[in-house]
Amino acid sequence: MGKWKVTKKIRAVLDTNVFVSAALSKNANSPTRETLDRWKRDEFVLLICTPLAEEIVEKLLDRHVDNEKVVDLVKTLADWAEWVEVPAEKIESLLSDPDDNVIVACAVEGGANYLVTYDPHFDSLQGEYRGVKIVKAIPFLDVLRKQ
Repeated sequence: MGKWKVTKKIRAVLDTNVFVSAALSKNANSPTRETLDRWKRDEFVLLICTPLAEEIVEKLLDRHVDNEKVVDLVKTLADWAEWVEVPAEKIESLLSDPDDNVIVACAVEGGANYLVTYDPHFDSLQGEYRGVKIVKAIPFLDVLRKQ
């Protein structure tokens, strides 16, 4: 009898800076672009909440990313990401930026394994919070590549 490898799909929240980095990168093989490509290939579940989606759109438009690309991303998120309700009472004041606190709450409420970010504000959580590992894109990609 063969051994079956049963794996639960990784669940992750990607911070706004991951989307911005991917959109602005000139390198087609950048870690942030690869992360989004792997999500689009259904290698992990992307968790998102309305405030995070709104911040992503705002930051992409601030950086003059083409409106059509932003609209396409919003459609893709609407169709393929798992949307998480984040009740106000679940948002803890952990970090100096209130937007970051929403991202942490989205990860915790959504049962994320990973929160992927380049934001140094998250460093105060020392790499993990309530079972959610907080990493940059390359360590996250290493996990995905080993699956």
